Amino acid sequence: MSDPLTKVFAALADPTRRDMVARLSIADATVNELAEPYDVSLQAVSKHLKVLEDSGLVTRSRDAQRRPVHLEDNVFDLMTKWIERYQRQAEARYQRLDAVLETMDADEDTNTADSAATSARESGTTGTTEQKSRKGA
Repeated sequence: MSDPLTKVFAALADPTRRDMVARLSIADATVNELAEPYDVSLQAVSKHLKVLEDSGLVTRSRDAQRRPVHLEDNVFDLMTKWIERYQRQAEARYQRLDAVLETMDADEDTNTADSAATSARESGTTGTTEQKSRKGA
């Protein structure tokens, strides 16, 4: 899995890691601080952080005794560009679909109007024939 985007999406596939990323978007935190809300060992949290680190989403630094985990926002630029490309394609498809549906609605309106006119003509013709038959009888 050498593709950076694949690594990022794979890392974010886990809900615990997504929650960690959300918390790191507010402020840097230590492993202990990140582990607080979870009912897992520090080793499990470290494994999650290793996956996030390997994907490039987070980095760890040393600040005296403290080792804060920092969210790398440049990775989100890569994801945003990828998502926006497919969003533009989807929007173009929806616009084409809207155009087709408008054409279908216009055709249906035309067909409905033609059917109504044909029915009206046929009703008028049938009524006249019935009236002639009564007069002849």
